[in-house]
Amino acid sequence: MEGGGAAYNPRTPEEVFRDFRGRRAGIVKALTTDMEKFYELCDPEKENLCLYGNPNETWEVALPAEEVPPELPEPALGINFARDGMDEKDWLSLVAVHSDSWLLAVAFYFGARFGFDKESRKRLFTMINNLPTIYEVVTGTVKKQSKEKTPNSSSKSNKSSSKPQTEVSRAPQKDYDESGEDEEEEDEDEHGNTLCGACGDNYASDEFWICCDVCERWFHGKCVKITPARAEHIKQYKCPACSNKRARA
Repeated sequence: MEGGGAAYNPRTPEEVFRDFRGRRAGIVKALTTDMEKFYELCDPEKENLCLYGNPNETWEVALPAEEVPPELPEPALGINFARDGMDEKDWLSLVAVHSDSWLLAVAFYFGARFGFDKESRKRLFTMINNLPTIYEVVTGTVKKQSKEKTPNSSSKSNKSSSKPQTEVSRAPQKDYDESGEDEEEEDEDEHGNTLCGACGDNYASDEFWICCDVCERWFHGKCVKITPARAEHIKQYKCPACSNKRARA
């Protein structure tokens, strides 16, 4: 775990935000695309376990730090004990909420250690607040709020006509006449709030997207390892989380 001891040079809000974003990306992976592995690691028979997100966008389930006080704020303790006593969605949502709290604690711990003033703290929080929370990504709350702004319009015009069940969004072809530019700007405005169910980043018109036919979340193709060519041959796409649920059932 990366700490905040004296060995660190003073950081800027932007540097602390990069640390926050990396840890957040790791936790989002654990609770979405890597959910099956995360579920198995959280064995209730083991000791108190915590979910850590690392700055390099990886995650780990491990025992809490032994030293008191710890070098960094610690995540929620004992997340594994409730795994089998709750509905899976409720358990993942609970872990997500506590993970959001932990990320904020770590970010503002760095802010305190590095002497951020009021304006620096405000700038850091603004950058953090522009990202959806882990809870919103895991539960699909943002997706529901922006359902009218999903890439459905571009998917209808671009998906394979022989596979109507799979909703696929491809980067629209750029048209450099005036009407084309207007349409492209409208497309960006319409889909700007759509978030990838795996990484939580926003929709971008120059990236390949695919929609899960079960949970209706959208994903970057690169996040779920689906290429445009492969998508053309999928009758019904299920994201990793939905596929894992079916496997366990």
